[in-house]
Amino acid sequence: MQIETLKDVLHWTQQFHHNLSECLSHCEDKNVDERARIMLDYLSEHEKVLSGVVSGFEKSGNEHALNTWCYEFVNRHPITQHVHCDAPFAELDATQIMEVVSDQHQQVIELYRHLASRADIPAARELLETLQALEEHEMMRMTHASNRLEDY
Repeated sequence: MQIETLKDVLHWTQQFHHNLSECLSHCEDKNVDERARIMLDYLSEHEKVLSGVVSGFEKSGNEHALNTWCYEFVNRHPITQHVHCDAPFAELDATQIMEVVSDQHQQVIELYRHLASRADIPAARELLETLQALEEHEMMRMTHASNRLEDY
């Protein structure tokens, strides 16, 4: 996928969440650890919801902000579509699954943070800061749910 504008970044992020959801769901039946299966199910549903939320930003966001070019940044730091099913979620325990998902989300958060720090247009900066806050909040929710699962 060629990424040139913030709308492209949003589309990439929506696809990231969608693909991760699909992979987590796909691996759920293959994992023998009950807690891991519960974690995979929860995270899969969470990623599906996030995909929809990001898609909403993509459809209803400020056109001026969405059409902001980020081509220069992407040329220097290419964004590659990860094939999440390369990660052996079927063989990981709940803690390891959460570590992999957290790491992947942290990379998205860092992308938004960097793009926001370089945005010249206030509407673009606001959009990116909102998306960064959304991703951070959702990471906290997933981590909190993961910790609750460990308590049982």
